[in-house]
Amino acid sequence: MHIQGTHWSTASAMAPGGGAMGAAAGNGRGDEPRTGRTAPLRVDAQRNLEHVLRAAREVFGELGYGAPMEDVARRARVGVGTVYRRFPSKDVLVRRIAEEETSRLADQARAALGQEDEPWSALSRFLRTSVASGAGRLLPPQVLRVSVAEDRADPRVPQQRAQPGSGELRLVADGAALTSGTAEDDAGAAALLEVVGRLVERARAAGELRPDVSVSDVLLVIATAAPSLPDAAQQAAASARLLDILLEGLRSRPA
Repeated sequence: MHIQGTHWSTASAMAPGGGAMGAAAGNGRGDEPRTGRTAPLRVDAQRNLEHVLRAAREVFGELGYGAPMEDVARRARVGVGTVYRRFPSKDVLVRRIAEEETSRLADQARAALGQEDEPWSALSRFLRTSVASGAGRLLPPQVLRVSVAEDRADPRVPQQRAQPGSGELRLVADGAALTSGTAEDDAGAAALLEVVGRLVERARAAGELRPDVSVSDVLLVIATAAPSLPDAAQQAAASARLLDILLEGLRSRPA
């Protein structure tokens, strides 16, 4: 789990055309490219954007969100100026990647809910799919933020306040804890927490999940079971082995 190295400022999202900096790159004066060159530039820009996003997922997944933009540019085989034309700051790029990964996890959770009748099968499918995708290495701070909570009024719902001393890890996903993000960030995190909460509730109600397991525990499993190793085969094997162990820890046991 790598979350360090970025302030997650409230920088505004880029416009589809690349924003002000992207426009300025057209001809050096901020004007739109002249007729006849527009189509090739748009194709190149789209291709470069795809390369940058793919490279950013790989670099941030391997090195964490503290990795420099130069590493992203090098992996994408473009100049660092190309990266900054699409994303005027590192925070904007980080937010784009984290938002996409949060949305991907929520979709995987919905698929598990809709396609698996057995509650434990649904939860374990979600965990295996998420770990295999490597999304755990790219979860944003507002989803993985944990603190110590005194009580457990409802284990499905992230708690808004934390009291020291109990030693229980708990997600903090309320508005006060997320002041460094945007409304879109908060909405994406809330959607993920809600659908994972339904998976947790079903498995607990069926008596297949330990009663003390919370949504935060499940998301921490996803982050923990997604190590970054240089060899892809070793990484897949290590993730599968670790997840098997963690799943056994989540299951309830007969009294």
